[in-house]
Amino acid sequence: MSQMALCVRFTLRDGAGEEFDELVRQAVAAVLEHEPGTLVYACSEVEGAPNQRVFFELYADRAAFDEHGRQPHVRHFLSESKKYAEKTEIDHLRPYAGKFPSPPA
Repeated sequence: MSQMALCVRFTLRDGAGEEFDELVRQAVAAVLEHEPGTLVYACSEVEGAPNQRVFFELYADRAAFDEHGRQPHVRHFLSESKKYAEKTEIDHLRPYAGKFPSPPA
């Protein structure tokens, strides 16, 4: 399986949730429109932890991941998110088993 994935946890500053979530909505809209190789790009709130957000990102392959990183909307998100997040943790994942969307043909 050549897919690659990320799990990213943002710990937000107190009171920054609404602004961060709006930034996420803008990024997700751009990913949906411009990134066919990004198979999953999902952000979730963490139950019982109002200042936590967790992203799960799944890419068709390394080229799709690299293309994602070059996008202006991604660079904007990463730059702006620093205003709202006091900590960012990133795990690079190599999916090897499970139910995943198929890459575009």
